[in-house]
Amino acid sequence: MERYVVPRIGHRPVSEVNTADVLEILSPIWHTKAATAKEVRQRVRSVLEWAVAMDLRNDNPCDRVVPVLGPQNDIVTHRQALPHKDVAAARSGEVRLATWDEIDTAGAVWTVPAVRMKAKREHRVPLCRRALAILDAARTLGDGNRLVFPMRSGRPIAPSTLPKMLQHHRIAAVAHGFRSSFRDWAAEMTDHPREVIEAALAHVVQNKVEAAYARSDLFERRRRLMNDWSEYLARKGR
Repeated sequence: MERYVVPRIGHRPVSEVNTADVLEILSPIWHTKAATAKEVRQRVRSVLEWAVAMDLRNDNPCDRVVPVLGPQNDIVTHRQALPHKDVAAARSGEVRLATWDEIDTAGAVWTVPAVRMKAKREHRVPLCRRALAILDAARTLGDGNRLVFPMRSGRPIAPSTLPKMLQHHRIAAVAHGFRSSFRDWAAEMTDHPREVIEAALAHVVQNKVEAAYARSDLFERRRRLMNDWSEYLARKGR
């Protein structure tokens, strides 16, 4: 709201906001930042819906802009990702809420529960040597917190923290884009089979026939893949 809405209509009474105002706010980002634009529209609509309920205006102009702007799925956009040669570290989003009871350091396994997985099924992550070293360091800093990577307050890392950190360091990527960097590296620079790479990303096999035969999570083969990735990152970081 502060970035996209307030500069345009923040000083105006809600009764004076019209369709042209909403279009001017949404048009620059409707296709290029589809998710953001959708959220901006939703929030503006909520404010104006409140204004209607309070008899401060008679209609909600947000309801008329979508046909004018057009469907958002007519332009394909990709999350910003770095070339794999420029990646210094890559971690998945589930790490913010990781707890020590999910980590088996002896077996070098991190088991992410189904409730935190996009596919809603438990996912075992083979921990490479570098990941184990990071976990050892994190344990010394954790002060007994059940979270692996808590904030100073002891609470989980906020969803906005990683994007802000990337912006602060002027890294032209979003956190999720590191998964794309890993996928590109694995495809371009290694001979690891596609099914091993997809399993490492916890992607669900879409073909039902293929999925019926894909009973193994290819764990040990994924461990070799992740060790190769770790060594590659270490070389690029020197």
